[in-house]
Amino acid sequence: MNSFVSKSSEDTQAFAERFAKTLKGGDVVLLDGDMGAGKTVFAKGVAKGLGIQEEVTSPTYAYMNDYDGRLFHYDCYRIESAEQAERLGLADYFDMGGICLIEWSQNIASLLPRGCKRIRIVKTGADEREIFVEE
Repeated sequence: MNSFVSKSSEDTQAFAERFAKTLKGGDVVLLDGDMGAGKTVFAKGVAKGLGIQEEVTSPTYAYMNDYDGRLFHYDCYRIESAEQAERLGLADYFDMGGICLIEWSQNIASLLPRGCKRIRIVKTGADEREIFVEE
């Protein structure tokens, strides 16, 4: 497991931008971290690394935002069960060839495909984070 110490949201975005270069279509990345840890900031960096120009926002109420079919950004915080996620069609995107970033993945654990990558973001200070990469 690798880790990176981020001193700011700009550091987190830059790290995520570099991480995006290691991803390929069909990869599923689980973003773990407490509320406000920087999961959406990380997603913004991944999008930038993929060349996506569109503004990345948290999909809290939409459950999932689709960025050109290349990036699917999920927020499963409000999902109560894997069955609910399946009814919403969220699992369908795993096979569409884009990269899936999933916040609060534990809420849909039984739906997740094998071989997911995991990013864990731990708040260590007001602006400082430690980012762990598990593959």
